[in-house]
Amino acid sequence: MTGTANSIAPPPSPTLSASQLDTLAGLGEERAANVGDVLYDVGDRSYPFIAILEGEVAILDSVGNEIVRHGAAGFLGELNLLSGQTVFVTAVVTQPLRYIAVDRDVMRSLLYEDGPLGDVVLSAFIARREALQRVQGIGLEIVGPHSSKATMRMIEFARGNRLPFTWRDPERAEDRPAAALVAGVDEASLPLVRLPGGAEFQGPSPGQVSRALGIGRELAPREEVDLLVVGAGPAGLGAAVYGASEGLDALIVESTGLGGQAGASRRIENYLGFPAGITGNELTSRAVTQARKFNARLATPYRAVALQPGDGRHIVGLEEDHEIAARAVLIATGAQYRRLPVDHLDQYEGISVFYAAGPPEAQLCGAERVAVVGGGNSSGQAAVWLARGGALVTLLHRRADLRETMSDYLLRELERYGVEVRDRSEIAEFHGTDGQLEAVTLKSGERLRFSFLFLFLGALPCTEWLDDAVARDDHGFILTGAGAGAGNLLGTTVPGVFAAGDVRSGSTKRCATAVGEGAWAVQLVHAHLTARR
Repeated sequence: MTGTANSIAPPPSPTLSASQLDTLAGLGEERAANVGDVLYDVGDRSYPFIAILEGEVAILDSVGNEIVRHGAAGFLGELNLLSGQTVFVTAVVTQPLRYIAVDRDVMRSLLYEDGPLGDVVLSAFIARREALQRVQGIGLEIVGPHSSKATMRMIEFARGNRLPFTWRDPERAEDRPAAALVAGVDEASLPLVRLPGGAEFQGPSPGQVSRALGIGRELAPREEVDLLVVGAGPAGLGAAVYGASEGLDALIVESTGLGGQAGASRRIENYLGFPAGITGNELTSRAVTQARKFNARLATPYRAVALQPGDGRHIVGLEEDHEIAARAVLIATGAQYRRLPVDHLDQYEGISVFYAAGPPEAQLCGAERVAVVGGGNSSGQAAVWLARGGALVTLLHRRADLRETMSDYLLRELERYGVEVRDRSEIAEFHGTDGQLEAVTLKSGERLRFSFLFLFLGALPCTEWLDDAVARDDHGFILTGAGAGAGNLLGTTVPGVFAAGDVRSGSTKRCATAVGEGAWAVQLVHAHLTARR
């Protein structure tokens, strides 16, 4: 060991009860190890679940820096044990060890069946993965310039899948070795990607990297399924869990990371059953684990590129020349909300920066200084709603006159409820700690104090790949229900093709609603398949 890894505060290490250790002992094998023995190493393809009976183990990064130690009644591992990813760290025995080794497949089944044990282990695995993402030098090494679209797509893939990674930009003067690594490499061969364990690729696709890490399901050139779900956000995962649990052969494809935008939310405060709130990462990680429990097939990253409606089976084309023939299709690709081009925005999202203003948000903001950003009717409605709840609201917009984009009645309402309107105001910088906003700096240099920020900059649905296969509204959102001439709320203009969640025209843009629509879609799929039979 050469030192201590930087930029990380290891999460508390929970311990297992005596009865839980007894349960594991009945399913695994007791083993012993000496000081200096390596239980698993960076890049290993697999390792068992390890519960410590006696002794101690140190977890090290790839160059030998110590991250954390686990002692008696503790356990080793993080999310890669459940997902099949290669190992990002090394485990070395520091005190004579006696432990229980449980095969990972056996452990997965046990976590599904034993609720209390599953809660302890899964929560710890999620916290450990989040901690690893804050350590430089762990996981992927991505070398490529900001100007390279392929490089930025690889970074988006790593972030979306919550993979630990280090990005080295050869255009930055402070990283001259990075420039040397890609000297003479043409654009098509960027980025250079190094995997844990030493494997190296030039210009790989996210799919190649995913499968090299052991997390990507390899699809056949043609697959036939009962239900294809396109998109693995809350709506898609809801459909995956209910569809697979009810006997459908369900395949879920996702172009970026499992969990969608909800997976990146720092905290969801108003999700039923979690009064203290839950991070988007934990909520979606649990949903993914639950979908796997029922044998739903999750394939990522596969980007849908075309939909060809058919009689009996619809064909969805994926990139890399794959196609899926499905008896029913659920489109749950969501919408990409326009975000401010301001550094560190992600640190505040879900805590003090929001994209919706409802009762829960209004309750948070009572008597607080709040900014609403946007010039359309939705921003005006949000500003009025928040002001009525007692917040001190300022509406920031970039135009010279708000009357260019907002209805007259809302302008009067803004005045009635004391909303301050600032023209030609664009945010350049955030100020705050631990996700709690304290102030913003405008491009003019003026600094304004706010505790909460609401962004209403519009949203772009992820539907460009559909062309005219199903009807969409003027903004690209999929028409469903009466608007599509369908007999149910989620039906589109094509029988057997449904839409759920944010991608649907008129949806409420709420995580819980999206999950509900995904579950409801499965019932509509059953009805459609029954009618076809």
